[in-house]
Amino acid sequence: MAAKVVHASGRRKTAVARATLKSGKGVIRINSVLLNIYKPELARYKIMEPLQLAGEMSNKININVNVNGGGWQAQGEAARLAIAKGLVEFSGSKELRKTFLDYDRHLLVADIRQAEPSKPNDSKPRAKRQKSYR
Repeated sequence: MAAKVVHASGRRKTAVARATLKSGKGVIRINSVLLNIYKPELARYKIMEPLQLAGEMSNKININVNVNGGGWQAQGEAARLAIAKGLVEFSGSKELRKTFLDYDRHLLVADIRQAEPSKPNDSKPRAKRQKSYR
């Protein structure tokens, strides 16, 4: 019988994270870097939230996440979303899903906000300031 493998993805702004979860010893890698030495530290703590909420279950799953695009903060939040979605799908537990939703809805639901594009012939995304010539 083949080992159970789950693929999940998460997005935040322009960052996209793809997580692969397999049964194993609890090794977590972000872009081939172990989570324990992943920098910046704030992003590492964000990524660890769903793992801590899952408890002992996360120690039996190997997680490999590939993240690209966006900045370090958006990448951290995209990886967090992908891991949380993958853990819920891997376990099939409605209790874990409820725990994630009660803690923070953005663990399972993507934040779709995007930066507003710049206006034509202007460097700013907002309308130009009004000028008074009197």
